[in-house]
Amino acid sequence: MNINDVLKKPVVTEKTTLLQQNNKYVFKIDKRATKTSVKEAINKMFKVIPAEVNIINVARKKKGLKFRNGVTPSWKKAIVTLKDGDKLDLFEN
Repeated sequence: MNINDVLKKPVVTEKTTLLQQNNKYVFKIDKRATKTSVKEAINKMFKVIPAEVNIINVARKKKGLKFRNGVTPSWKKAIVTLKDGDKLDLFEN
């Protein structure tokens, strides 16, 4: 897998902005990505070495609107913890 395809986009919610105060950043990642590939991608893209990476599989959810039923797709997210003093420039601007 290509390193540039590992990180899809950052997840920006109220909870994730509160996690940024503790040097934790949340990304939506490819389903085939592993912890080591996420570490390499963060290192290559942002020039920062992560202290820890946690990966969570987010399950699909049932959704319904009147007579149409469906599901949201499942996806994978990574919580990247950085060392004290390190920050990602993506979230500063």
